[in-house]
Amino acid sequence: MFSNRLFPAISRSMSTLTRIQTKGAPAAIGPYAQAIKVNNMVYTSGSLPVIPETGNIVEGGIKEQTEQSLSNMAEVLKASGSGLDKVVKTTVFLKDMNDFVDMNNVYAKFFDKHQPARSAVQVARLPKDVSVEIECIAITN
Repeated sequence: MFSNRLFPAISRSMSTLTRIQTKGAPAAIGPYAQAIKVNNMVYTSGSLPVIPETGNIVEGGIKEQTEQSLSNMAEVLKASGSGLDKVVKTTVFLKDMNDFVDMNNVYAKFFDKHQPARSAVQVARLPKDVSVEIECIAITN
């Protein structure tokens, strides 16, 4: 039908998408996965500061919420065969950019040796009216 020399991508097999699910992080609150793994990459959904065992938002301010969000993201990465040391890029969504310094101080504790690329943006509103949501792209083992 097509020449493999002219269209090499056509002859390649399709990548397998694997849904990542762990009880170590809150269940998805909609029709989406905690993460999707494809080849040696994992793409996480946004991690909210929700306590997995109760489904409640962690008590406290931006520091506590950032810590819970990153802990949840770490659990999803672990379930995918990855980890915080393999994160390529994060995106941090903040309800208030005035929280950036406090968020950054907590973030630095999770990414002390390995520092991935990052974007941080202020948004109008986040699910469950939390102050922070964090997603990432990582490589796997």
